[in-house]
Amino acid sequence: AGNGICKCRVCECFPNFTGSACDCSLDTTPCMASNGQICNGRGTCECGTCNCTDPKFQGPACETCQTCLGVCAEHKDCIQCRAFDKGEKKETCSQECMHFNMTRVESRDKLPQPGQPDPLSHCKEKDVDDCWFYFTYSVNSNGEATVHVVE
Repeated sequence: AGNGICKCRVCECFPNFTGSACDCSLDTTPCMASNGQICNGRGTCECGTCNCTDPKFQGPACETCQTCLGVCAEHKDCIQCRAFDKGEKKETCSQECMHFNMTRVESRDKLPQPGQPDPLSHCKEKDVDDCWFYFTYSVNSNGEATVHVVE
């Protein structure tokens, strides 16, 4: 595969390559997920490609999950109880929903906009009264979550 030399009809692989045809890279860089883990901790890196062991996850670093709840849906119950004192987690809010910093803003145009250094999700969810509410969810490099919610 161009990653070794042929001696007596047997491949002798260059460093970082293996396999009968030297076609298997031992470099794990392509398997590195955005969280710094190999295959997002959900698979093994084989020949420079992730083999995801959790069938829900796929993609080059086992980071894609089509059936998982998104950031917005995952956090909407906690944001509802913290911001509006209602919803499914109203009774357990102080135990379950203190894992993010929350800031109230007056209107949607006061929400943080894309272009800031931390990844940002803009969310529009329905509350228990079937009304829309809007928020953003971001996580900084220290792993601290920040929510901005429209009053």
